[in-house]
Amino acid sequence: MRTNDPSGAKPDIHGRLAETGGESLLTPEALARATAPLATAHAMPAGFYTADGVFAQERERIFLKQWVLAGREEQTPKPGDFRAVDTVGGPVIVIRGQDGVLRAFANFCRHRGAMLLKDSGNAGRIVCPYHAWSYYIDGRLYGCPDMADAEGFDRVENGLVPVRMEIWAGFIFLCFDQEAPPLVTTLGDLPDRMASHRLDEMSCTWTVQLDCACNWKSILENAMETYHTGTVHRDSVGAQTSRSIATTGDWLCIQVLSGRSIATLPDQAPPFPQIEGLDDDALQGTYFTVIHPTTQFAVAQDCMWWLSVLPLAADRTILEIGGCFPEGVTTLPDFAERAAPYYERWEQVGREDVGVLEDQQKALGSALYRPGPLSGREDQVQAIGMWVLDRLDL
Repeated sequence: MRTNDPSGAKPDIHGRLAETGGESLLTPEALARATAPLATAHAMPAGFYTADGVFAQERERIFLKQWVLAGREEQTPKPGDFRAVDTVGGPVIVIRGQDGVLRAFANFCRHRGAMLLKDSGNAGRIVCPYHAWSYYIDGRLYGCPDMADAEGFDRVENGLVPVRMEIWAGFIFLCFDQEAPPLVTTLGDLPDRMASHRLDEMSCTWTVQLDCACNWKSILENAMETYHTGTVHRDSVGAQTSRSIATTGDWLCIQVLSGRSIATLPDQAPPFPQIEGLDDDALQGTYFTVIHPTTQFAVAQDCMWWLSVLPLAADRTILEIGGCFPEGVTTLPDFAERAAPYYERWEQVGREDVGVLEDQQKALGSALYRPGPLSGREDQVQAIGMWVLDRLDL
């Protein structure tokens, strides 16, 4: 664990990041205040969210070494179904083979790197739009025009590059590090905590993407505290209270306390019934989690939604919000009508959060900004920052 040592033995972070364009004030003293016991802790310095040097380290030391969410398995149900997914490690194809197996490949042609597929669809074969190299949907090279005279050319070695993929409860996770621990290590006791919700029996019915002019950590920090809800969401979900839950593994959890699902706005009673068989803890409210580094699950008494964060730069992030319901309700004849209030709530609250976070990102660029003290309701905000900090050379 990081020690809070404010001595001069640490590197000159401000000077080092200034060389890479970071206006940071990431001094040993500032970092020590940010990692102090919560009762005396301050927020992270501005450079933690604005410095290009910090973001570059995060890419190499975190994003390319950890598991990231890439959607739901049922989004590609039939052989040949594919989705083109953007990740920090580059574009990826998730595609189901003729054998029914779901696979992930880097989305580039082995010839000269042209992107192969976009969006989603169904492909009997993958054909490069540049020079017409083609691939079976299990990744093997099929055709390569005019390569007969290429000395030593090996068809086997020129198939698509696989990306490490694991599936839990229907959720697809990718990792670019072959040495990283398996997904089950990251999840720790999350599967036990969510067991009574039976997430593997849900289906994704809705997604939306928001382009956010803010740092990726701000989105996840915001999602793990209810301190802001009475102001930012005054006219939507309103003030909320929560409790923090101890976890094992690389994930964090709070529970927003409510005897009913909060997946719809307060003036709209949840149209769907509670999931049968929820345990006593699950009945107390909605779990909000961060699965490090860039995934959040929000698991309510009747459904779940996720936030999948794609960091593009220190001040730009793509946020995908997706919603899932138990399969038993998705087949109801009036499902679309009854699900609409959930979609409205998820998108409205998401846009309210993004609006205030984009303004915060601008304000963090102030030459006069100094981090203020944290509230006791921001323990998980500090926990996210410390998890990131422990993996950087700061």
